[in-house]
Amino acid sequence: MTSDDAIRLLGATDVRRIAAELGLRPTKQRGQNFVIDANTVRRIVRESGVDLDDVVVEVGPGLGSLTLALLEVADRVVAIEVDGPLAARLPATVAEYAAGRAERCEVLHADALRVDGVPGPPPTALVANLPYNVSVPVLLHLLTVLPSLEKGLVMVQAEVADRLAAGPGSRTYGVPSVKAAWFADVRRAGSVGRNVFWPAPNVDSGLVAWTRREPPATSATRQQVFAVVDAAFAQRRKTLRGALSGIAGSAVAAESALRTAGVDPTARGEVLDVTAFARIAEALAEAAA
Repeated sequence: MTSDDAIRLLGATDVRRIAAELGLRPTKQRGQNFVIDANTVRRIVRESGVDLDDVVVEVGPGLGSLTLALLEVADRVVAIEVDGPLAARLPATVAEYAAGRAERCEVLHADALRVDGVPGPPPTALVANLPYNVSVPVLLHLLTVLPSLEKGLVMVQAEVADRLAAGPGSRTYGVPSVKAAWFADVRRAGSVGRNVFWPAPNVDSGLVAWTRREPPATSATRQQVFAVVDAAFAQRRKTLRGALSGIAGSAVAAESALRTAGVDPTARGEVLDVTAFARIAEALAEAAA
């Protein structure tokens, strides 16, 4: 990168200045907590594994702290921002702080939960500081609609990070864990303190890294598998025989499908991996055919 391409990252003073120009007061409703520490955004980018070959999707760029750090290393960044004033302002921030890379950044004013694609070449990575209130739905939606995504890293509430990365048998293992595992190998990639945000959130944050892999080999659809997962964890205290009786039609039918799938009917959902859930969904579908 030449000196003309040099990128300046946002610090606390920059973030507050841009926010003041916009008349912005961060809202809890949209989970707006802006990163004000350059070392943190560089760490996020480093942990994500993004390089010059990657086309990165960023969700909720806000004032542009992470966007600028991504532009230091990525070939292209598509930033999806639902807030109109923030989306309108971001190109000017990129032009001011990363003039030599500005043409490599595109801002998409949209709700990430409603997009079904992004402009330009197929994206290869997702890197984002996700709003706490929609982090899991956004991650799962984008993994579904953007199959070209190969890897990524998201910053989420620490508790959510634990759930996403949990394995079977863990106390935090549940619906997000299984559904994320359908798409990818997921791991915890560190923690982030509260003092790097403005305003400081009242919860800690965690980094979750993932690498795409093929879903389990099964004749069941993803929707069928996810319906089984939802039912299995709807009442965690119930055995699978009882928990799945609703979607199976009866407890007897649920037990039959479980035995066909090689799963103990008296087990609970938290001990099964995504492959086992796929076998159950397949057995239920075959029984209903």
